[in-house]
Amino acid sequence: MIDAHHHIWRQQDLPWLLGPEQPRIFGPYADIKRDYLIDEYLEDIQGTGITKSVYVQANWATDRFVDEVAWVQDVADQHGWPHGIVGYADFTVEDVRPQLNKLKAYPLMRGIRQQFHWHENPLYKFAASPNLPANPTVQRNIAMLGDYGWSFDLQVFPGQMAVAAKLARACPNVTFVLQHAGMLEDTSEQGWLIWRDGMRRLAECNNVVTKLSAFGTFTHRNDVTFIRDMIEETEKIFGANRCLFGSNYPIEKLWTRYSDLFDAFRQGAAHLSQSAQEAIFHDTAMRVYRL
Repeated sequence: MIDAHHHIWRQQDLPWLLGPEQPRIFGPYADIKRDYLIDEYLEDIQGTGITKSVYVQANWATDRFVDEVAWVQDVADQHGWPHGIVGYADFTVEDVRPQLNKLKAYPLMRGIRQQFHWHENPLYKFAASPNLPANPTVQRNIAMLGDYGWSFDLQVFPGQMAVAAKLARACPNVTFVLQHAGMLEDTSEQGWLIWRDGMRRLAECNNVVTKLSAFGTFTHRNDVTFIRDMIEETEKIFGANRCLFGSNYPIEKLWTRYSDLFDAFRQGAAHLSQSAQEAIFHDTAMRVYRL
């Protein structure tokens, strides 16, 4: 089993953990406002059958993007975990290659995430503009990831999926990993319709896969029914060979244990064939992140 999305961190390296607690998309976070290191992560996954993991950038100060990858690489060298790293780079600059060239010195580098999700709700807004995926400079820079053999972890809300599909089509040599199955936060009938339409647009791009992760982000609980619905709906649109599991740990530790979270995902995928389950929990991540 592969966990394709987790974080480890030191509190002093994460500005959003320091100082007074500010409102966050995932709610109050006092319980994780501390070091979360690899030993605790390994303890959390004990008994789940997880055999490999991918670290995804955890929003260090942007000018320390190399320090973040260097630290995680050092952790992996010492402990054998994680097995892949998704770092950060700023694709809005004129030429991203100097940043990428600094990161390619680290052998576990597999991809880059710059969060493009924008929402009218200030708590959910991360990017400065909803249309960054349409920016010609951004598109040109992301296309360069193909020269490095790296993927791009794409994080957008459903209302941005149409423009995100244009980004994917503009970069045919880059694999896009849609974060959190598109971050469905509006579960009204209309919200589901908008999400499904956007997901279909992205699924039409053969270079897009999607991560089944962070389904507690807006509910702040381990909702087995919602997880099952998200797995079922997403698998119908993308197919299991383009879906991969991610824990988003330790964020989800705010409301559940790792074993309970993973059990919910296994239950949610239980209706699928054995080969489909193997794709979601192992094969797709192995292929996409070259583990």
